Amino acid sequence: MLRKPLAICIPVMLAIALAAMANTPPSAPTPSAAEIVENNVAARGGLQAWRSVQTMSMTGKMGVGGNQRSTLPVESPIPGHKITPQMLPARPSEEVQLPFLMELARIRKTRIELQFRGQTALQVYDGSNGWKVRPFLNRLDVEPFTADELKKASNQADLDGPLVDYAAKGTRVELEGTEKVEERDAYKLKLTPKAGEPFHVWVDAKTFLEIKIEGQPRQLDGVLHPVEVYYRDYRAVSGLQVPFVLETKVLPVTPRMATSYPTEKIVIEKVVVNPKLEASLFAKPQAVPVPTAPAPKVVK
Repeated sequence: MLRKPLAICIPVMLAIALAAMANTPPSAPTPSAAEIVENNVAARGGLQAWRSVQTMSMTGKMGVGGNQRSTLPVESPIPGHKITPQMLPARPSEEVQLPFLMELARIRKTRIELQFRGQTALQVYDGSNGWKVRPFLNRLDVEPFTADELKKASNQADLDGPLVDYAAKGTRVELEGTEKVEERDAYKLKLTPKAGEPFHVWVDAKTFLEIKIEGQPRQLDGVLHPVEVYYRDYRAVSGLQVPFVLETKVLPVTPRMATSYPTEKIVIEKVVVNPKLEASLFAKPQAVPVPTAPAPKVVK
């Protein structure tokens, strides 16, 4: 007796299911790596706009943390640029915000000034050679980059970041899937530059702006730790989208590690596109004059 009702119900259920499927909009296909990069460049202001940028300057404050921990290397506002720990003073017990000035020019020329208690630390790279002055450590002489620092500087991204004109730069980009980054869907891209190690960039699936980049591993407590840099607070500057807050996080090697490393934050206050920068800014800097004590007064 049940055969007839079942024979009637099954076609009806199939018809309902097919109707529901017909009314459900198809999911959008996942874009390719090249399409994601194209959308990213467009969201950041456009390819031609970035190609017209020859120089850039940024000023702001850099947090160097507290609690007497060894100062961590800090990612600069430009992906791929590094601010070395030797430039920074030792951590005091309280958080310190250091004023900084970063000036950039093509190709991969960088000048960074850090202010602390009336002293200025310098890090300069002219595209081939680099120098540093570290008065915080009483190192007033101009010192050349080490071989490791030169290697890192030569592999750093230009002022437009790693995704703009990536093919012309000899970089290969692959899509490794999607992941959640702070509750936001993001495309995970693997970048393999012409020189240097591969790294990852996460692009917001809605805005197509970079929201996270994989930094170079840091050796802390004798162990290499993964590093993540988060880009926040994008603002329009001369038609370009620039992140005004960057946070560098050093992660534990395994989830079981209890060590927690403080987050380093850079807050940008002003960005100038195509300022006039003299070539001498990226040349070997002058040594810091050694302060001399005033001559004693002769009492007659």
